[in-house]
Amino acid sequence: MSLLNTLPPPLGVGWGGGMARQAAAVLLLCASAVATAAPYTPRNDSEVVERLPASASDPSIRRVDSLRKQLAARPADVALRLEIARRYFEMAMAQGDPRYVGYASAAIVPLAQSAAANAEYWSVRGMIEQYSHDFTGALRSLAKAQELDPKAPEPIAWQAAIYMVQARYPQALSECTRLVPLAHPLFAQGCTAYVEASTGHLADAYRTLQKELADAGAVAPELVLWIRTRLAEMAIRLQRTDEAQAHFNEALKQGVTDQFLLGAYSDFLLLQQRPAEVMKLLADWERSDILLLRLALAGKAAKDPRAAGWADQLRDRFAAAGLRGDRLHEQEAARFELDVEGHPDKALQLASQNYQAQKEARDAEILLRSALAAKQAKAAQPALDWLRNTGYEDPAMAKLAEQLAAQGAKR
Repeated sequence: MSLLNTLPPPLGVGWGGGMARQAAAVLLLCASAVATAAPYTPRNDSEVVERLPASASDPSIRRVDSLRKQLAARPADVALRLEIARRYFEMAMAQGDPRYVGYASAAIVPLAQSAAANAEYWSVRGMIEQYSHDFTGALRSLAKAQELDPKAPEPIAWQAAIYMVQARYPQALSECTRLVPLAHPLFAQGCTAYVEASTGHLADAYRTLQKELADAGAVAPELVLWIRTRLAEMAIRLQRTDEAQAHFNEALKQGVTDQFLLGAYSDFLLLQQRPAEVMKLLADWERSDILLLRLALAGKAAKDPRAAGWADQLRDRFAAAGLRGDRLHEQEAARFELDVEGHPDKALQLASQNYQAQKEARDAEILLRSALAAKQAKAAQPALDWLRNTGYEDPAMAKLAEQLAAQGAKR
């Protein structure tokens, strides 16, 4: 996954107004929501690119359609354009379709000059830039938003998330600390715990975050979902399978559409050799590349007749992305080449390219596995260095490091 669910929405202490609006987007998955194509930006507000399959009763669709009609009558309304951009971005995060990000980008294009002093504009712009892996541009935009509105938690949270993806842990921890007086206490603690769990303090981070959640009382479902998903991932690394299952169950109970949760839970089910449950969980999610990949993996494991069709779709999508020079898909493409196609050399090439930009645990893991399978242990050295320098705790990755050392890699 890419960046998209590294952190949850920056929930305000009061959990109202603008903060409630932000909660619809569970930020960053890994995060994480790279889908079928790079975002396409329509030429103008009235251009219809494609009628996306969504229920007419879907409130998010109805709301954005209503806002677009208002925009047609008030094209100079800055607040309205930003509202539309946010809602499109939230839909992309929830559903894994990057075309919504293209629509979000189109909505704010006319604001480049008129909204230059608007913190909300820079925040939304930074969110869109990070989606395209323009992390330098995103950090610049988010810093501008923070400068204009120092008490807004959202730009700080996004900066922390980008630093996590870049494995810049001291900077990420600094941003998490800055969230303490500005955001919901559980949000700030979750941010800190995520950094600590990545830097050699897994058990303490897990224990502390569990206690914070238990003591938090009533919490917005989007935040509960993110905390529970992260706790599940920590429990997996601690080899506490039953606890991981319980955390995933609680996350799913929140009733929030979130493709990062679905992807993380699918990976857990695949590790537990439960592919039939993956195919049931991800029914009707073929539009999202990260979830279609899990379908293909589950179908292959279960010898399901649909597996070939899912693999064909992914093969076409990744080939088209390669022709466009689109590098948003490299982690998923590497896993596809390794685990579905059985092409370790190609997987290693993609995983190595991906690791130049993204250095989360998933990025390191696919690089280690691809190098091992391709019998090119030295190619895994950047991930091995990361594993050693951070103190990252994961028995599965430690085992990969041992196997690579036997092939001649440095530990």
